[in-house]
Amino acid sequence: MTTRNTSRGGKPQDTPDGSPESPLAIDVHHLNKHFGDRHVVNDVSLQVSRGEIFGFLGPNGSGKTTSIRLMCGLLTPDSGSGTCLGYDIVRDSVQIKRNVGYMTQRFSYWEDMTIRENLDFVARIYQMRDRKEKVERALENLGLQTRAGQMTGALSGGWKQRLALAACMLHEPKLLLLDEPTAGVDPTARRDFWEELHRLAAQGISVLVSTHYMDEAERCHKLAYIAYGKLLAQGTAQQVIDSQALATWSIHGNRLTDLSEQLRKTPGVDQTVVFGSALHASGHDHAALEQAIREVTSGLPVRTEPIETGLEDVFIYMMSRSTDNYGKPL
Repeated sequence: MTTRNTSRGGKPQDTPDGSPESPLAIDVHHLNKHFGDRHVVNDVSLQVSRGEIFGFLGPNGSGKTTSIRLMCGLLTPDSGSGTCLGYDIVRDSVQIKRNVGYMTQRFSYWEDMTIRENLDFVARIYQMRDRKEKVERALENLGLQTRAGQMTGALSGGWKQRLALAACMLHEPKLLLLDEPTAGVDPTARRDFWEELHRLAAQGISVLVSTHYMDEAERCHKLAYIAYGKLLAQGTAQQVIDSQALATWSIHGNRLTDLSEQLRKTPGVDQTVVFGSALHASGHDHAALEQAIREVTSGLPVRTEPIETGLEDVFIYMMSRSTDNYGKPL
């Protein structure tokens, strides 16, 4: 029989499986973590709703992985507090681990075993009842049945990714923590992976995923950008873009690299980035930016037009104004 908390203190009730009920899958405040002299996570507060795909972005060494481990009880913060699936991240780490699926950056399963053998081994570790049934269900859900007998070491990156996700889902977690899961995977496999994530989110499973890919960031319900321990922006993709108040122009033509260097030295231009056959110039002073572009491109065989500022423009801008963990600008 499930017990329910009915005290007047406003504490969450229990769900049918005994875990605390909360509208937030993750709710952490002012998390800090040092490794020696490095302040790896610096006053990070973050909320992820149930059934939400939350993208966690930032350059290498920005503290994404450490933050994820703090949120699910794998690391203890130096200071700060919070809950994961209603459980306290410091006191209840064992309960959190039972309800979270964690997919690391590096593939960590056994390459000299088949896909089915890997899943069966993981199921044994979790001491699952109806182990064979759950393994078969995982194979079916991730489209792995036809390759179940294949040696894992012979799989491509995309199929290894599917195996890792299937292993994460075996114990039916309520939250997935995915640490750059699509690194090194081809575009088709990445697309299929994200379709699977949205299917899981529609079932009420929450997903926190770190990524470097802008197309993946745009598929998240909400985003957070962290740079060297500090959370710089969070919200929907449009809210993150709007938070920087940048205007952007696109310039098409020849010798864009030279033009980029010239614009970068012109007042009113805060950033220039070459994207293939186009040069993006951005700035906070919209009128000054337009004037700078018109002056520098006057008489040149180029085409200029104002465009909507994109996520990549914003992330490059934020990263260029960040400092590393030793206080040095990038």
